[in-house]
Amino acid sequence: MKRALTRIVNWSHDLIAEVVNSGDLVVDLTAGKGQDVLALFQMVGPPGQVIAFDIQAKALASTKSLLEGRGASVRFSPVDEQPVSSRAGIALVETSHAQLDCYIAGKPRGIIANLGYLPGGDQDIITRPQSTVTALEQASSLLDIGGRVAVTAYPDHPGGDEEATAVTKFFTNLPEHIFYVLQLKVSNRPKSPFLFVAEKLI
Repeated sequence: MKRALTRIVNWSHDLIAEVVNSGDLVVDLTAGKGQDVLALFQMVGPPGQVIAFDIQAKALASTKSLLEGRGASVRFSPVDEQPVSSRAGIALVETSHAQLDCYIAGKPRGIIANLGYLPGGDQDIITRPQSTVTALEQASSLLDIGGRVAVTAYPDHPGGDEEATAVTKFFTNLPEHIFYVLQLKVSNRPKSPFLFVAEKLI
């Protein structure tokens, strides 16, 4: 099926799916309305586990509604459940992605983040450079060998350019003997969303 070349989020799903199998552990750093969580669930299936984070309760409620409508087992994981218990299904955690390493006990095969603000939500509530980089540092440490982390950044909103710059610096500086790093961007549209994908080698 042909898709628009610039559908960056679709590319993130495709590139994560290449290394994720049924039964794996995967993580969404920014649940939003649940589209990335759904994509991850479709990769790992009912035997797998998806852990998704968001600071907004309404984002997690939207995610829960979407995933339950697709037959997934979804639960809200208490913030004081550290780490999240290892069991099949989808666990939703209402906290910042910067707390990632408190909640993840295993080695995720795939980690995804779709930065910015909640579509249709308050555009003053956005992901921030410091917390995002902290989450990415933890994600790169937790990631399973052969696993991938995919991050879509959005420079074209207030605060987005600063975060996009911080994300670019983070991925550009990952050690080459530990990670392959791919960047996908629309080169003639500098304010378009762009994608980084890092694969852990050792």
